[in-house]
Amino acid sequence: MLTRPNRIEAQGADRHSKLSTNEKALQINLDPLRYGAFAEIGAGQEVARWFFKVGGAAGTISKSMSAYDMAVSDAIYGRCKRYVSRERLQSMLDYEHQLNMERLQAARGGSTAFFAFADTVAARNFQGTNECHGWMGVKFQSHPRDEDSRIIIHVRMLDHENGLQQEALGIVGVNLLYAAFFLHHQPHRMLESLLDNLTTERLEIDMVEFSGIEFRHVDNRVMSLKLVQLRLSGAAIFGPTGEVLQPSALLYKRPILVERGSFRPVTKVNMDMVRCAHDRFAAEPEVQEKPVVQLMEIAMSNLLAAGEIDLGDFLARADVLGAVGKTVLISDYFEYYRLAAYLTRYTSEPIAVTMGVANLLDLFNEKYYTGLEGGILEAFGKLFTKDLRLYVYPLRDHATGLLKTVENIEIPGTLHNLFRHLVEQGRIKQLDNFDESVLHIFSRDVLKRIKENDSAWEGMVPSEVAAMVKNRQLFGYRDPETAEDAAFAAANR
Repeated sequence: MLTRPNRIEAQGADRHSKLSTNEKALQINLDPLRYGAFAEIGAGQEVARWFFKVGGAAGTISKSMSAYDMAVSDAIYGRCKRYVSRERLQSMLDYEHQLNMERLQAARGGSTAFFAFADTVAARNFQGTNECHGWMGVKFQSHPRDEDSRIIIHVRMLDHENGLQQEALGIVGVNLLYAAFFLHHQPHRMLESLLDNLTTERLEIDMVEFSGIEFRHVDNRVMSLKLVQLRLSGAAIFGPTGEVLQPSALLYKRPILVERGSFRPVTKVNMDMVRCAHDRFAAEPEVQEKPVVQLMEIAMSNLLAAGEIDLGDFLARADVLGAVGKTVLISDYFEYYRLAAYLTRYTSEPIAVTMGVANLLDLFNEKYYTGLEGGILEAFGKLFTKDLRLYVYPLRDHATGLLKTVENIEIPGTLHNLFRHLVEQGRIKQLDNFDESVLHIFSRDVLKRIKENDSAWEGMVPSEVAAMVKNRQLFGYRDPETAEDAAFAAANR
């Protein structure tokens, strides 16, 4: 029988000896420190059930409730536009945690760390036509009388049966509470543990946000990256100021424009490419007067080019993108057809991808599609199946000075006819509204110049980026005076 939570905690810290969901729920019930409320709407009511089932729930649960009726929910938590939403989840967490504190703080606040768990979930409906997803979170004290901390996640349920979706939600809810109580000092391990006793075939976590006293040093952009790295999600999005964004909230029924790049650092070419593509895309009859979402995508394959992810390098890229006001998409979709499938999950509006001529030539390289039974034809069938188009930015050939465009590049072999067909159908379009003065700029050249203290790089990037690189010494930049002083000191030791 489990009677010593500390011993079990030590076991739970070992990823190779995962606790079962029963064991996690029981450990929480046997911990005299934790006491709080459960508020669940929809299929998420499965979470509290685990704690009642394993026994000892009276030591953990101050209240368990479900405001299932919308009028009842509004009467308790206030009105909101959508009931399965972050807004509703946050109001539930705040209300229930405050109520707990008001009712119980005086009597047991010196020995109790209070918490509120909440979720609002839409599982598979009877017709099987709805989006199956939910918001889940916990607001908690790590120690008695401590300041609050909070974790919010958004989940997508992938099981095809309602009962299985409810089961998965119950498990991830227990995992979230266990992680908050016993692994809060290891945020990366917390993420790893969220799918204990589950698989990514059953549940996807496409957003996570940490806040409060325990997570004051946590960078949610790194946590977003970790989600994708662990394959808890295929992609994650964060805004210019580093705020984590839930994909459907940002992309729902919106035209989307994506530029993929390394952004080490963001150059004037990157900015001109997305500007040109946006101007052309926004002028399309089916897009006019609709707000276009711009995403600057960094693929995991790019971040892993050196073998493992350098978090400092990743944050430098994110920071310079934020400096020019861009939203960042981190994805595990190396193949463009997989990226397209991800985006069409959230919108039925047109989607555009902008790329340079070199990347377009790569797109027609058949070696990338050997894993598909239908090869490149299957890949392109998936890529262009919805209203997706490519906007191609020109390339100045250094050797000849000629401008390479959709009109004059050569696609080898039998793929030439496929290429011309896509051009004629308007699926591949040449950008002609580009800035001629920036065509000589290449990211690798800029990065090389930064590391060599060649000041010419400053004119190749937006002014905001140049200032940030210099002030924070990103991408290997060293202040020339500091570098000279260091060299002098080394020579005169």
